[in-house]
Amino acid sequence: MSHTIAKLKEEFAKLLPPTIYFFITLHLVALIRSLLLRGTGIPLLSSVGVTIAALTLGKAVLIADALPFVNRYPHKPLAYNVAWKTTIYFVVATFLHYLERLYDFWKEAGSLVAANDELLSQIVWPHYWGIQIALFLIVFMYCAMGELVRAIGRDQVIAMFFGPTVNVRN
Repeated sequence: MSHTIAKLKEEFAKLLPPTIYFFITLHLVALIRSLLLRGTGIPLLSSVGVTIAALTLGKAVLIADALPFVNRYPHKPLAYNVAWKTTIYFVVATFLHYLERLYDFWKEAGSLVAANDELLSQIVWPHYWGIQIALFLIVFMYCAMGELVRAIGRDQVIAMFFGPTVNVRN
């Protein structure tokens, strides 16, 4: 039993950082969307919807990290792993988001094919691509910061952001 609890704590600790990051950034995107779409009639996501999206992205990061080929370029310049991981995380997050939306339509449509047709017919494509671009940028920033932390070290990054200021002027 204690092994199970320890494993759950470990998984929760892995899930927490990406989920907090995506929770904050997706709420910022939702705020921007609400300001831009006010009065257009396009439905907005609630805070609950944004929180679910943050959990989905946190879950996508955990799923992608479990794949054996994710850390493919550990000894190359950081740009390699950033581009590689951004692609993987973005594809996994997009797929999970699609499945969650499909499930909502499936409950009403009764069949998977009908649900998919209904989902595709109701998509507002400019809105979809705008969200995908924002999602890509958010995932890219997460991967870039993650690789910097990996290369510099967690303690060093914390010291750089929150530790004593060091004046390095020549």
